[in-house]
Amino acid sequence: MKIYGYGRQNITPEDIEAVVGVLRSDFLSQGPKIKEFESAICEYTGAKHCVVVANATAALHLSMMALGVGPGDEVITTPLTFMASANCIGYVGGTVKFADVEPETANIDVEEIKKRLSARTKAIIPVHYAGQSCDMAAIGNLARERGIFVVEDASHAIGSDCNGVKVGGCAHSDAAVFSFHPVKNMTTGEGGAITTNNHELHEKLLLLRSHAMVKNDPQLTDVHGKWFYEMHRPGFNYRMTDLQAALGLSQLMRIEKFKEKRRRIVSLYKKMFAEDSRISFLDERDYSNACFHLCPALVDFEKLKIDKKKFFDDLWATGLHLQVHYIPVHWFSYYQNLGFSRGDFPKAEKYYEKTISLPLYPDLSDGEVGYIAGTFLRILGNA
Repeated sequence: MKIYGYGRQNITPEDIEAVVGVLRSDFLSQGPKIKEFESAICEYTGAKHCVVVANATAALHLSMMALGVGPGDEVITTPLTFMASANCIGYVGGTVKFADVEPETANIDVEEIKKRLSARTKAIIPVHYAGQSCDMAAIGNLARERGIFVVEDASHAIGSDCNGVKVGGCAHSDAAVFSFHPVKNMTTGEGGAITTNNHELHEKLLLLRSHAMVKNDPQLTDVHGKWFYEMHRPGFNYRMTDLQAALGLSQLMRIEKFKEKRRRIVSLYKKMFAEDSRISFLDERDYSNACFHLCPALVDFEKLKIDKKKFFDDLWATGLHLQVHYIPVHWFSYYQNLGFSRGDFPKAEKYYEKTISLPLYPDLSDGEVGYIAGTFLRILGNA
């Protein structure tokens, strides 16, 4: 029985050769491929600066640190996301404020953001759910009016466009964060990146990425010796290796092909499920041209004889090892202990009750998409 997960990497001989080339070189880490990959991301997104890091969680953490978020500051994000989007706020001592989502897109609702603004709001972290950009023009305008930072969690959205501009260009934000995990739109194994148009922020991110260690400063080396280095504040070892950067460079060359295939698969699913009123899909806004990371099917379990758990178990028994994105973050015991409760964000919670992520990755053939959809419908028919 073939197993289908919701996502997986696409690796070619060219990708392998790119990594082998680094293995044959003098630098496995902290070498030339890092800057080469960062420059390629800037060229692709239109951003002025890029800092590649170990993963997207590290990217979010460093962004919060570099922007000076700390105790007493509030940061608004969505409860419908992976936990790192909220946890990064706590890493620096900030206070998490959740804003509910738009049911049509599962993206954070600008009107809900407005309800949670206060004198203590320091930043907003909109999450581009499933690869579709949030309404960044509206969020950016709101933030500028109030002097609030914006960090786009674009972990799902490398390759996506918003109003004809690549996500990551930071037209309406201070920074954007990407993930290159194997299930994402492109991969470096593990890895992440931060793009920004702010030179000062870029310099802070570079410093914090590598222990905040000051090296090669003539004011220090001329006095103490060429080996000398200094540290003015704690930083982290959040570096990416040259092996990862080489894979990222190779993958980035195919991101538009990945996008075309992902959009085709989503379109096929929508056609195959069009006649079943128990299944629906998220809307794509007019401003969006998404490189979809997820294809969530929204199942109306109120019309079925079985609950979501039984349906999910039946899918797994056929080899469809799917996933649910996401358990609302405020449901976790850690956030419950901070004062959040079930029922606080009803639109995100209602979405969670319905959603199941269908397989979506470039290696899927049209026939496999048909098999997956047919299996899904067959189990629905028995429900």
